[in-house]
Amino acid sequence: MYELKTKEHDGSVIEFIEQVDNPKKRADAYQLLDIFTETTGYEAKMWGPSIIGFGSYHYKYKTGHEGDAPLVGFSPRKSKISLYFATGDPDREALLENFGKHTTGKACVYINKIADIDVDVLRALIKQSISFLQETYPE
Repeated sequence: MYELKTKEHDGSVIEFIEQVDNPKKRADAYQLLDIFTETTGYEAKMWGPSIIGFGSYHYKYKTGHEGDAPLVGFSPRKSKISLYFATGDPDREALLENFGKHTTGKACVYINKIADIDVDVLRALIKQSISFLQETYPE
């Protein structure tokens, strides 16, 4: 059976951030930690080896595949910072129009640094993603 790699665990978020080589990216990671914590009200937790997640939800697809995932999160990767929001949220695109310099993937929004984005829009994206997931996957 398929085993999810991205599971919540008790690893230290601070120790993970301290291992980020680039000092500017490390500083941005601490700033994102503050923004996500304040906006979500959730404690930061490590998910897998490199995702800092906030809150969690249980999903179940029509295929029968199910699991747990963070409501929102981020990862200070070597090339870019990955921001994790809900997939399938129709309101995400409208918010991203005013977000600043970024690229997108299916679930991720990629930024180079916090200075490139509008932090108020980031807070709105975080809140919208959580609302969407809690409505889509009620407990």
